[in-house]
Amino acid sequence: MNSTDYLTKILEELSLSTNLISKEEAEQLVNSILEKEKVFVAGAGRSGLMAKSFAMRLMHMGIDAYVIGETATSTFEKGDLLIIASGSGETKSLVSMSEKAKDIGGTIAAVTIFPNSTIGKMADFSVKLPGSPKDQKNGVLKTIQPMGSLYEQTLLLFFDSIILRYMDKKGLDSDKMYGKHANLE
Repeated sequence: MNSTDYLTKILEELSLSTNLISKEEAEQLVNSILEKEKVFVAGAGRSGLMAKSFAMRLMHMGIDAYVIGETATSTFEKGDLLIIASGSGETKSLVSMSEKAKDIGGTIAAVTIFPNSTIGKMADFSVKLPGSPKDQKNGVLKTIQPMGSLYEQTLLLFFDSIILRYMDKKGLDSDKMYGKHANLE
């Protein structure tokens, strides 16, 4: 296979992954974002990069959004929303962060492959995304991609779909969002 054949296969896998995401869980995430004054996101590695891109789009829509660990991140307070992007749901730094957010009285949403993980169980609600090697063994969705690539790609596209749904519910369009785009680049 050449590189475009691989790209075609990756796109097929992503197309199949959308049918494995609960519409109700996705809608719960959108509604939670609508209800909160501040939204925080966190993830590690490539999942963290996807979470950062999501925070950027949230900011473009006028939401008070922050990435945990960045220097300009606000104080997390009671009633705020923390969205944890973790395929395994077991990353120690994210588990610790979830515990602290829970103690403060915030709402935790886990976007994970494993809702029964430590973070998934601690969360107020979870959105299950595909990408598990276990799913592959059960024939749910077989991937040619290494490691967590399918989860991470699905995560990016899922977050973009959450943005579109939020825009729909708030009557926003891309033109309005450009007013919040960086202008000193």
